[in-house]
Amino acid sequence: MTPSYRRLLLAAAGLSAIAFSTAVHAQEADSVEEIVVTAQKREQQAVDVPIALTALSGQRLEKLGVEDFADLALFTPGFEVQDQSPNNPGFVIRGITSDSTDSFSEARVSVFQDGVSISKAQGSYVELFDLERVEVAKGPQSTLYGRGALIGAVNVIQAKADPSGFDAALKVTGGDFGLMQVDGMVNGAYSDAFAIRLAGRWRQRDGYVENLGEGDDFQSVDSAAWRLAMAYEPNDSFRADLLVNWQQDRAAGTAFKSLNYNQTDPVTGAVLAGTDVRDGAAIGAPAGFIGGDELGVDRTVQGVTGLITWDLNDSFTLSSITAYREFDSQEVFDADGLSQPLLTGLNDAQDKQWSQEFRLNFDDGGRFKGFAGLSWFKNESEQLIPLQFDERLGLADLTGQLNAGAAGSGLPANTPAPMAYFGNTAFTGALIQGLVAQLSENPNTAAFDPAIVLTTPQAQAIAANLRGNHTEAVQTTSDLDALDLFVDGTFAVTDKFEISAGLRYTRDEKDTGFRSFTVGGRSVLGGAIGAAQLAGQANQLIASGIPANVTQGNALLAQANAILGALQSPLVQLIPESALPNFGLTFQPTAGNGDGTAMSHTDEAFTWRLVGRYAVSDDLNLYASYARGRRPEILATGAPTTPGGAARFDAIEAETVDSYEVGAKAALLDGRLRLDGSVYYYDYQDFQTVIQDGVVFTIANAGKAKAYGFEGQMDWRAAPGLNLYATYAYSHARFDGGAYDGNHFRLSPDHTLSLAASWSFDALGGTFDIRPSYSWQSEVFFDDNNDRAVFQQPPGAFVADNIQDEKQDSYGLVNLRASYRPANTNVTFELFATNLTDEDYIIDAGNTGDSLGLPTFIPGAPRMVGGSIGWTF
Repeated sequence: MTPSYRRLLLAAAGLSAIAFSTAVHAQEADSVEEIVVTAQKREQQAVDVPIALTALSGQRLEKLGVEDFADLALFTPGFEVQDQSPNNPGFVIRGITSDSTDSFSEARVSVFQDGVSISKAQGSYVELFDLERVEVAKGPQSTLYGRGALIGAVNVIQAKADPSGFDAALKVTGGDFGLMQVDGMVNGAYSDAFAIRLAGRWRQRDGYVENLGEGDDFQSVDSAAWRLAMAYEPNDSFRADLLVNWQQDRAAGTAFKSLNYNQTDPVTGAVLAGTDVRDGAAIGAPAGFIGGDELGVDRTVQGVTGLITWDLNDSFTLSSITAYREFDSQEVFDADGLSQPLLTGLNDAQDKQWSQEFRLNFDDGGRFKGFAGLSWFKNESEQLIPLQFDERLGLADLTGQLNAGAAGSGLPANTPAPMAYFGNTAFTGALIQGLVAQLSENPNTAAFDPAIVLTTPQAQAIAANLRGNHTEAVQTTSDLDALDLFVDGTFAVTDKFEISAGLRYTRDEKDTGFRSFTVGGRSVLGGAIGAAQLAGQANQLIASGIPANVTQGNALLAQANAILGALQSPLVQLIPESALPNFGLTFQPTAGNGDGTAMSHTDEAFTWRLVGRYAVSDDLNLYASYARGRRPEILATGAPTTPGGAARFDAIEAETVDSYEVGAKAALLDGRLRLDGSVYYYDYQDFQTVIQDGVVFTIANAGKAKAYGFEGQMDWRAAPGLNLYATYAYSHARFDGGAYDGNHFRLSPDHTLSLAASWSFDALGGTFDIRPSYSWQSEVFFDDNNDRAVFQQPPGAFVADNIQDEKQDSYGLVNLRASYRPANTNVTFELFATNLTDEDYIIDAGNTGDSLGLPTFIPGAPRMVGGSIGWTF
């Protein structure tokens, strides 16, 4: 039995023992907190909502220690969050991941703030503070939530200003790894109708991956966020809220550590660390990269939302949501995980969005209730990704000589050589010789018969021109105008049975733009590779013996020799493009070295839901549903296949899913025990997956896929002062046909489980609250290709990756929080520990470096401890 399974059984047995020993006192317990939710656009008790829904109040979130989305996922069945950095989170519901940062992509899992979509990847991460509640709705929810709710939605409902009176709170937190955090809120009522609320959070924590070079440790936190809320409520029939949100994140670099190569001193070659999860990293951005920026995130998100609710009469209520939001985000990252500066990148994104929704609800107390409305959404998005290569290191990577073994370094294969080796043109010239010969051979003959064999002086002349800072970039833009019309109604057929149906029409008009370019000159290595591949084609044509083919082959061979001859010139960067193409290395520039092209695209479709709910009693509901979810058809962009060519625009068909689900919700033992359970089956058509085209990620159609599973959650007040909470999810999400047939969905464990308890008791002149929790997940892959070698070969990959090691085995995390509040005071003291058993695990693997044959991984956080003091006024 593995340690993870032993910990799982011990935790389950411990909580079961507590439950058994206290069950006899259950008749004296109070009921479990019942949350009023608005998942169906009207206020309902959660037990009456016929969809799979996890709703946690702000108070429950605080008790569980939930401060970000990754924490939230630990206690939400069927929901996973990959928290790489504030710039690139991944949200997963029932096996479906939404984390693409492309400007033109559309989310599958929508994230909302008070009904406003914030689903663009770089802008979706927000600090969770001063909240009313969070609702996570699973299953296709496009008729309820709209854009991007292909398989579910996360709605963050923020606390609003309260005209009823004064309220304030302050909490100061500190801990190891330099943790410092301040949370505060003040609410002031200036009349019976008007109130202002100001809330904020400031959080800093040092990184938990040691920086073995210069600069801050990696995986740090540096966030500041505040919210201004104003409310106007002159009477019971009208309320208006204004919310202004601002957040800034300036975290140190993401620890993309090499999965296969030791961390070394790039000058001396001394080994500084290995590839273990807890080893440090000696990565960084080379001097002069994008103005000298270091690894890290610099992101600002801000927006304003206006909410109006107006009861027109006893039957009709008009609601309006008006919002503007923008973000500006830059993240510099070391994509290869080596200490040597082979590849450094920047993800630079800007986004602006405007939205307006009007909804009219009807409820006269009769058998029918429902709503209808329309929404308009406008989005302007732009993303720039510059990549800087050291072509000498790139050559060594291509030829398997990062350890400079052929130059007599004597280093093992997993230890990169000092940079001095790669500045030696005798060594790099020999590598150029071998590479050109290999790529120009005829693969259809048994003998090694290269079309071109460079002389040593020729090869060294090309090697001398290799650039240490070759830079190329892609830029994509997207301008979207979307219109939605929607209607949803519920009819009570009998006092116990009701039917709900919803229909939404969506029309997208989108302009997608693309350009690619080199900075400071052409890629000499890219030119040599292109010429050698051209000579290889010539070799095959000439070997056929067919006169026409021989003539064509000789012409191609002459062209290849001319390119290689030009690449030998010391003035190679001054040669005009008319005489020598402007070669890129991993992708090619558009005409004019960066001319942009835009195409327009229109997509429209209907989505729907049909739900039946049967109330066995006031405390037990059964439901069944069928729903259609859809991710819009898009234009995926790509670089030209040859220098100066046209950008590629590929229409990726809309991804659709038909969802079938049955479930039950119960409030038993006079409300002391609440149980939710659901079984679902999904049938996907034209499943959209993310693939690597060189070192750039894009969208592709992977065909059919299926998923089925079970989710359950329990909330039990077992005895006065003792609450038990448990969740379990089983998700069998697989591709069904095509190249990926049988593969697991990425970031989708088959099994997840969480257990939590809250035990409150009076002692030592105050109240103690002990809150342990345990969360566990089974094996997970980090890419839809499941790291299978067949999908990681050239030309899709720059260098082949033949080892299946980019996955995380099952693991569990134990957290503990304990608080004490002295009697007759408003002060609470708390201690906490996360990952109490100091479990080793990773949160991602593969990444951009995978296409270079240099997969990287990001370690998960080790054990962290701290404490806080909180005041309420």
